[in-house]
Amino acid sequence: MLGHSPATPYTGTVNQTPAPLPDAPDYLQRLNPEQRMAIETTDGPLLVLAGAGTGKTRVLTTRFAHILLSGRARPYQILAVTFTNKAAREMRERIGTLLGEPVEGLWLGTFHALCARMLRRHAEYVGLSSGFTILDTDDQLRLLKQVIEPLRIDSKRWPPQGILGVIQRWKDRGLTPERVTPAEDCDFADGRCRAIYASYQARLVQLNACDFGDLMLHVTEILRTRPDVLAQYHRLFRYILVDEYQDTNTIQYLWLRLLAQREGQQSNICCVGDDDQSIYSWRGAEVENILRFERDFPGAAIVRLERNYRSTAQILGAASGLIAHNDGRLGKTLRPGRDDASGEKVRVASVWDSDDEARLVGEEVERLRAGGHRMSEIAILVRAGFQTRAFEERLIALGLPYRVVGGLRFYERAEIRDALAYMRVLNQPADDLAFERIVNVPRRGIGAVAMQKFHQAARDAGIPLTAAIGTMLERGEIKGKARDSLAALLNNLAQGREALPREGHVVVVDRLLEESGYIDMWKADTSIEAPGRLDNLKELVRALADFDSLGHFLEHVALVMENEESAGAERLSIMTLHGAKGLEFDTVFLPGWEEGVFPSQRTLDEGGLKGLEEERRLAYVGITRARHRAIISHAASRRIYGNWQSAMPSRFIEELPDEYVTTTGAASQTRSRGLGQAPVFSSAFPVTARRPRATDSADKGESRSGTALTVGTRVFHQKFGYGTVSSVEGNRLDVAFDKAGSKRLLDSFVEKAP
Repeated sequence: MLGHSPATPYTGTVNQTPAPLPDAPDYLQRLNPEQRMAIETTDGPLLVLAGAGTGKTRVLTTRFAHILLSGRARPYQILAVTFTNKAAREMRERIGTLLGEPVEGLWLGTFHALCARMLRRHAEYVGLSSGFTILDTDDQLRLLKQVIEPLRIDSKRWPPQGILGVIQRWKDRGLTPERVTPAEDCDFADGRCRAIYASYQARLVQLNACDFGDLMLHVTEILRTRPDVLAQYHRLFRYILVDEYQDTNTIQYLWLRLLAQREGQQSNICCVGDDDQSIYSWRGAEVENILRFERDFPGAAIVRLERNYRSTAQILGAASGLIAHNDGRLGKTLRPGRDDASGEKVRVASVWDSDDEARLVGEEVERLRAGGHRMSEIAILVRAGFQTRAFEERLIALGLPYRVVGGLRFYERAEIRDALAYMRVLNQPADDLAFERIVNVPRRGIGAVAMQKFHQAARDAGIPLTAAIGTMLERGEIKGKARDSLAALLNNLAQGREALPREGHVVVVDRLLEESGYIDMWKADTSIEAPGRLDNLKELVRALADFDSLGHFLEHVALVMENEESAGAERLSIMTLHGAKGLEFDTVFLPGWEEGVFPSQRTLDEGGLKGLEEERRLAYVGITRARHRAIISHAASRRIYGNWQSAMPSRFIEELPDEYVTTTGAASQTRSRGLGQAPVFSSAFPVTARRPRATDSADKGESRSGTALTVGTRVFHQKFGYGTVSSVEGNRLDVAFDKAGSKRLLDSFVEKAP
């Protein structure tokens, strides 16, 4: 069995130059030239730019085995870092398979697992003992609440989760409390976060505990401040292997650099990654880490893995053409590695609205399934979670089995269940189960004892909870904060019921969620999930507009929730683009490619050009998940709170090379009319939705049939009906529709009225 105890010095010979290989062993013969170069370049720093589907896992594991089999190092002298436990297990198993026997004594694992192992050895340098406890999120929050309680901080305005988020972001950037400068401090919690951080860390030491972020922070501090400990690891690790280097954050980068950079010595570090797939900046990843590899390690070799063994030439051509618009990249071009990789072009489908988009996807899935396509090899990849609703409902209507990967089905999400409970009580005051769910969401100062009294009063009088509470309020039996908050809630519900016939269920529900404080609760939440929850709530209100009454909508939801497929059935996958990284499917649907949706307007507003480039990388990741078939779609209009609003096709559609794309619907006219003209989004800082490029005349448009449109022309739209053109700007029209009001839309979506 291979392995060697790290406690015992290894006295055998370790080759410093490649061992002669008269005939390449089997494990090298099965590789392409670039993969083999990445494995056999063992001396000095090496960056392997591994494009999607190019076999990076195979390269990493084979390189590890090659170092061992060629006598360059013993198992414990290689530090191998992955991002997930699953990846670490897979690498361990593959190495064992290549070597023909299990391997022991490996320093192979995730960043945090490896740092936990190091910290157990050197805990005393940060005031801990080796038996320290690692706190989970719940324990961290409880401890933080204890720390901030004496400070009398308003927990509604500055929730502990938000303060903990600030602290964790500092830890991810390698900042101890002493290293947080005034410039890096923030206004959160009235500017007291740095002091809270220091108190929190001191309390952790008293408890002989650390949180997840401390594992890397403490070890990095030890390596920074204890040259003797750092020298020990320099002697121990002859080789360092790092997977998914493009996803490293600041603290991970600092830790690796400390271990790899050795004064006067060669750095045998190999980082494998793809700058074109760096899509996790929202959780601290820094694409700059991979871009500056050559500056960090002068003389580094770079090997590009560009032979893709997953996708067709058409898919690869479209993806490569798209990502080429990014400036912040090291550059590579994917090409097919299989002889049978011709395939069909990437399809771009233009539809009228989100319902048509869901119908198009559903019909295509039915057609594929009838032709023998496996459901498990089909995926719908969305930019944001709120987009799943329309597809879920369509698939249920068609009886097509599906699963939502990495999250709950739309109507199972906590915020959706809460909002539905508000609707149920609005629709039916006697729905005690729904009222129990919302009575203290957001918090209204109602505890378990108070709820027992309410239930008892309702049972004694034989009336619903809402009626019993109303009676108790009239009698003055409820005091303090609970009295005021319950009175406001019951008043909001009563006013909503009275307004339903007059204002309609969409307006009433929207107002109820606002006035109840439920929307404000999520707006005040600083967690990374909160913006997505707000988007989901907006989508729920949008869905209401498809039904003529609140009762009909709630009945529809109840039927949808009952429709569950058996766990063993083959199911289509619905997931976000972020969740799809590392996966692959025969057929991939990419819906919602519209400005503001994808690229995300929030990302553009917060990240500017840098955010746009990450959104483009996300689009690249989405396209390269497909083996044989990629179908992109965008809608001409979306319903926002019951009103139709026109939508612009994503700039990413325009950036797809024409030779790899086929279009259906009005998209084909939009693309073909623009050939040879400057792109719509071609400025140096294209971070907001722009107007389409002008055609031959600034005051003329062109209908779907090619007829010129001018101000005053009568037109027809399939969704909005008849209207009159009020202004023309390039191929964009303002139209005053007879029944739908004024709309702005592309000229290709209307016809000249007869």
